[in-house]
Amino acid sequence: MRVGIVSDTHDDLAAVEAAVALFDREGVDAVVHCGDFVAPFSVTPFDVGGDSGDGDSAGGDDDPDAGFDFYAVRGNNDGEWAVASTVEAFGTYLGEAGTLSFGGADGDDAADPVDVAVTHGTSGVVVDALVDCGDYDYVFHGHTHAHAAEERDGTVRVNPGGLPIPVDGADDVFRVAVLDVGADADGADAVTHHELDP
Repeated sequence: MRVGIVSDTHDDLAAVEAAVALFDREGVDAVVHCGDFVAPFSVTPFDVGGDSGDGDSAGGDDDPDAGFDFYAVRGNNDGEWAVASTVEAFGTYLGEAGTLSFGGADGDDAADPVDVAVTHGTSGVVVDALVDCGDYDYVFHGHTHAHAAEERDGTVRVNPGGLPIPVDGADDVFRVAVLDVGADADGADAVTHHELDP
């Protein structure tokens, strides 16, 4: 199972469409957005099928393998609360933070499920607490616009990156990440960051 991870797209439709296209090429089964869509119109390009919502594939594709399941958390710049209802029309909105499980007995992977916590990352204290508690295999977050995959005591903190912003430490290109659950690699080695040129 492959999981796409994206964050901080800030209403940039070209970036969103580039991310969706990459996730399609990579054959991801699910996408997790770590917040900061900003407005509902920049959520809808992620509606490409899958079944993370109410069981209906809103993407209009009858192929059960088409598209991906979609999950999202709220970012600090998601000022329009309609972002939640827009996500829920085709995916799962987790609110400020949430937990997910990928792979395992019900999935295609023979390995144990991978447990993930997701938050936007506005509070570094919260991100560190989620990583350090030891309850999760991965903690996904954004906010800093700086890509990373750091392993601490068996938990991997993953920031996919985001749009370039003029802040020290932020990436100078747009990046997303893909987690390959059940791959030969595990931990931080199972995460691949991709540079995109929207």
